[in-house]
Amino acid sequence: QVQLVESGGGSVQAGGSLRLSCAASGFSSSSNRMGWFRQAPGKEREGVAIIVTGVGRKFHADSVKGRFTISQENAKNTVYLQMNSLKPEDTAMYYCAAGARFGSMSRADDYNYWGQGTQVTVSS
Repeated sequence: QVQLVESGGGSVQAGGSLRLSCAASGFSSSSNRMGWFRQAPGKEREGVAIIVTGVGRKFHADSVKGRFTISQENAKNTVYLQMNSLKPEDTAMYYCAAGARFGSMSRADDYNYWGQGTQVTVSS
């Protein structure tokens, strides 16, 4: 049974930084898509940053390129999202997601496993 445990998040002022972590367990494969989606009230869930573990292929949404960076620590089956230069529009619930190695990087319905979510709030 795959489990995703998130940590990080919180409240910061605009221009600040936060780091999210997602620790995975229960995967039968050493290579999977893992990463982060976010959902603000009244909006659809959107892909923020995804990595193919063991391969290193990455996706970053245009809205976060140059500010957010996804990385992996294979020994800990953990994926990190470093978020710099945060903006009020980054405020959302952030969810860790995981799926099989091959599939869409940014479509939420192509991911089988989800964390409980962690809130990120950026004030102006």
